[in-house]
Amino acid sequence: MKKLKLPDEVYKKLDSFTKSLMDWNKVHNLTGAKTYEAINEQIYDSIYPLTFLSKQNSLLDIGTGAGFPGMILAIAMPETECTLCEPLRKRASFLKFIVRELELTNVTVEANRVEDLEVRPYDLITSRAVTDTKTLIEWSRPFIGENTQMLFYKGEQVFEEVKGLESCKYELISRDQRNYLWIKKLGVS
Repeated sequence: MKKLKLPDEVYKKLDSFTKSLMDWNKVHNLTGAKTYEAINEQIYDSIYPLTFLSKQNSLLDIGTGAGFPGMILAIAMPETECTLCEPLRKRASFLKFIVRELELTNVTVEANRVEDLEVRPYDLITSRAVTDTKTLIEWSRPFIGENTQMLFYKGEQVFEEVKGLESCKYELISRDQRNYLWIKKLGVS
């Protein structure tokens, strides 16, 4: 895996996560990433934003799936209180297993749809491969506080989707085929 400057303990936990995902994926088909290389690319894709994000106190990941990006960010940011929202039971069970296995005291797994979560503000709201940007913003609104930022992991469609964000303060960061839509301040709609 390509490396960012993170503590060795983080890389040990990411390696344990990868091994567990490989094992669970054989039985439960949690993700399309079936090889160590594919999983490691998903991990790097998930943690790459740490090259530009500042420290966050709380994070909500909408539609965490098998852990990308929410669980990976939670492992890499142990001081950040992370809520992982994943409605599919088998994926939520895997995420809860990882929390116990890696002794992640900063992670809460919510086996619910985002619309059913307790409303409270978060510093950072993330999502990857869930839905279009407009819908993600609508789902995020109840959880937006005064300084909330949003980070959506997007593909090529993001260039069309940002056309409706003129009133927002955002930055689009591209790496390979991934585009990170970093909304620093939501505009008035």
